[in-house]
Amino acid sequence: MSQPLFIEDAYLRSCEATVTGITDGGVILDRTIFYPTGGGQPGDSGALELADGTRLTIVDTVKGENPGEIIHVLEEGSPLPKVGDALTIHIDWEVRYKRMRVHTAMHLLSVVLPYAVPGGQIADGTGRLDFNIPEPNLDKDEITNALQSLVDADHPVTQDWITDKELEANPELVKTMSVKPPMGTGRVRLVKIGEDIDLQPCGGTHVSNTAQIGRVQIGKIEKKGKLNRRVRLALLD
Repeated sequence: MSQPLFIEDAYLRSCEATVTGITDGGVILDRTIFYPTGGGQPGDSGALELADGTRLTIVDTVKGENPGEIIHVLEEGSPLPKVGDALTIHIDWEVRYKRMRVHTAMHLLSVVLPYAVPGGQIADGTGRLDFNIPEPNLDKDEITNALQSLVDADHPVTQDWITDKELEANPELVKTMSVKPPMGTGRVRLVKIGEDIDLQPCGGTHVSNTAQIGRVQIGKIEKKGKLNRRVRLALLD
């Protein structure tokens, strides 16, 4: 199992680690700051620095077959370190930080549009959420203004933990229908915005306050079904 340091501190840009396993083109470490693809958020990229200074490019991060296993996918053709090697990993911070800002903005978007969410996806500087909305028309400017107001209010973004049983007893906390809450370890991480703005289970990375999201804009709104509306947002800086 890889210790997911990003859960407690999403702002770590590098850390020391030890190789605990090797797969085809991938490296498993005892601890990592790299988020693995999941929950609509892409896996992180960056570099793996060996003891002699050699840097290997990490092009993606994914979950392994075993629970809690995180695989750092190396650029094709890269040499592989050995199990037991001590090394340092460095994250592509510019990309990660954009994803953190988008992810937190998407939580706020689910506050502005308080409907069931059948799906969503985070990209670099953009994101989208699908909503089950009965209304045929949505005003992009109104949604943008409401979202920006929440961003500018500089609400703190914190986390808390509850047990799996507590989440099962409070299913209303789960907004995203297509993403299974991060359960299975006995406890579930909740991401909280402000005192009472938003609270939902999430295993992804977020900024520490909403003001860091910056300027946002709602873009294209697509009709994907009788009730499904796909709402896209983008960072403007």
